[in-house]
Amino acid sequence: QVQLVESGGGLVHAGDSLRLSCVGSGYMLKISTLAWFRQAPGKEREFVGAITWNGGRTKYADSVKGRFTISRDDAESALYLQMNNLKPEDTAFYYCAADIRDGTQLRSYSYEYEYWGQGTQVTVSS
Repeated sequence: QVQLVESGGGLVHAGDSLRLSCVGSGYMLKISTLAWFRQAPGKEREFVGAITWNGGRTKYADSVKGRFTISRDDAESALYLQMNNLKPEDTAFYYCAADIRDGTQLRSYSYEYEYWGQGTQVTVSS
């Protein structure tokens, strides 16, 4: 069993930065691939980025590449998303997720992740 809790969302202006955190519990967390997804009103949940169990590899959506950085700190059981140069189109509810089946794979479909947090809202004004 894995439990995830996100924090760090808020209202910012275009061009600002924000760092999201996701703190987890559960013995499987350290060997899981962890990811961030987001969902805007009226849209499907979309992949943002993922990181393997040891932090050795990462993968990003094209829309955030070069602006967002995903990282993890297993000592703190935490996943982070550093978001720079935010744009209004980044406005969404952001979720962290865990794939416990294979921590070496960087999956990008939401159905491939077994555990989810409740999400945190990010709003970027123009």
